[in-house]
Amino acid sequence: MAGNWRISSFNGVLLAAYFIPVWTSTASNIMVSPIHGLYQRPNISLALFVSDHLQLSGLSTVRVAWLLALGRMTVVAFLAAFLVFISRASIRRSGGCDEALGIALALGSVMSFAGVVMASQVGETAALRLHAAELMMMLGTIIVMLVERPAQPQAEAAPGQLSLQQT
Repeated sequence: MAGNWRISSFNGVLLAAYFIPVWTSTASNIMVSPIHGLYQRPNISLALFVSDHLQLSGLSTVRVAWLLALGRMTVVAFLAAFLVFISRASIRRSGGCDEALGIALALGSVMSFAGVVMASQVGETAALRLHAAELMMMLGTIIVMLVERPAQPQAEAAPGQLSLQQT
């Protein structure tokens, strides 16, 4: 069992262990109370950027908050699908779980990068550090996925069949 785990798969499981509970609780806070949830620390950079630069109405700010919650829950859903796929050894060996992890990392990286940019624009250093740390975790996994060799299919010959070298 330990021989068929790839580094990117193990790293993806560790990322899922962090992002699923954290981003789910952040999104659920926004769903319960959109404005209050938007002004909490993980989302404060977006809230200040929207209020300072875009000057949206209250209803439009709620819609932005719900859109943020939808984006976070989409990343969580792809990470959960990755965990389901990786639990099957045949899918894990063939690398079939990498697509779900790749989509989650792409969406999450874009959201975290936007959070870094908005936090730097509004001068929110705590949110900048949080988003930068999340971005670095996701970019590290993306780099590992790009550098790691693709999964090699394991061809298992039937006992009755002879290969060309054995004839």
